[in-house]
Amino acid sequence: MAIDQELLEILACPRCKGPVRLVDEPEGLVCDQCRLLYPIEDGIPVMLIDEARPYDLV
Repeated sequence: MAIDQELLEILACPRCKGPVRLVDEPEGLVCDQCRLLYPIEDGIPVMLIDEARPYDLV
């Protein structure tokens, strides 16, 4: 998965406006505060609250 570091630095969770981090499995961006996973489809982050899935922090 190749997301530009500059893009990752400016992306924020649309729900809480907090930072997101990249995870490999499942592929996506995670907001630790909201515990949501925003999927990456065809290399493009889908930063829509309605498309986010719950993410369990282990």
